[in-house]
Amino acid sequence: MSLCDLDCRHAKPRDKAYRMFDSGGLYLDVMPTGKRIWRYRYKFHGKEKLLTIGSYPANSLLKARDKRNAAQQTLETGIDPSQEKQDQKKLARFKQAQTVELVALDWHRYTYDTWTPKHASHILNRLKQNVFPFIGNHPTASLTVQHILACLRKIEDRGSPYMARRVLQIMGQVMRYAVITGRAERDITTDLKGALKKYRKGHYAAISSDELPGLIKAIEKNKPRLFPQTIFAIKLIMLTFVRTSELINATWNEFDLESGLWIIPAERMKMRVDHRVPLSKQAIAILRELQELYGKAGYILPSSVRRDKPISNNTILKGLGRLGYEKTMTGHGFRALAMSTIKEKLGYRHEVVDRQLAHLPRSVVDQAYDRAQFLPERMKMMQEWADYIDRLSKNS
Repeated sequence: MSLCDLDCRHAKPRDKAYRMFDSGGLYLDVMPTGKRIWRYRYKFHGKEKLLTIGSYPANSLLKARDKRNAAQQTLETGIDPSQEKQDQKKLARFKQAQTVELVALDWHRYTYDTWTPKHASHILNRLKQNVFPFIGNHPTASLTVQHILACLRKIEDRGSPYMARRVLQIMGQVMRYAVITGRAERDITTDLKGALKKYRKGHYAAISSDELPGLIKAIEKNKPRLFPQTIFAIKLIMLTFVRTSELINATWNEFDLESGLWIIPAERMKMRVDHRVPLSKQAIAILRELQELYGKAGYILPSSVRRDKPISNNTILKGLGRLGYEKTMTGHGFRALAMSTIKEKLGYRHEVVDRQLAHLPRSVVDQAYDRAQFLPERMKMMQEWADYIDRLSKNS
């Protein structure tokens, strides 16, 4: 005979535990302590098994029957409901232990090989400074939009809207990794679209084509008496218009002066692709001077303090500042200067200069179909650019 709720409510404890049976294998275990627990007895592959459903009255008679019925449906699919419950508990414990810091560090290790060491260090530092102190111990499975937003607001409050956006991008990658590895249900950072303050992204300071003669004159005169490494670095970045980090970390094994070619390996490039830089006669002459000064091994621009280290990332910027171009010209600014001047004064197509800047085509379609490197045209262009600078130097 099936139970009624009144039977369950008035069940009294005895010296020994006893069972009050309902139907379909469901019964109420009444303990000597007065605690009452619902259990479901069933067979799985001929073996008798027991599933603990929960205590009474937290689980009413109707609720216990619903859970029994659900367990019976699980059995019909060939799954042991008791084992499934254990697996769910293990999964819940696993997810609870998968904190934001643990998952983020795991993602960082997994993705490390796709970055340069410097970029990997930047990513880790941003996490350590902006995320871990606030939500690092929180499980990714129960992380909310408000948790992440609170971190981003702290960054905005200290006047760093750009950094807030970068941290949001990083957290998006961490959360997607958490989803893939079963430690979160979804990437909640997508819900933060439009939540951050808008800001205008600035450009690197760069002089105009008309101001180039003045800069060349300042470099040649070198009134502040900059170190030779600094002058050579400024001249080379003007002639090659590579990124500052690509120049200062260059080593002699990347250069073929006889062929007039510098191949920057993929691991040092922003786009992770080898980049060919045709060298003008003027650039080769500077490189040969550097070989005479510092030898043909190691960095082409060694530090004046330690020869096994390159000049610092700020050497060119500070050098330009001392030449009178503080806040008006940067190492990166030579890229914008070369792009505009070569197109305007030398008449080259945008695509040719763009490839020399190591930019990828903007759209995915262009990246797939436009694989032209324009190397012969770029070699001619780089020599014309150096000759143009020489003419400005003689006329200044």
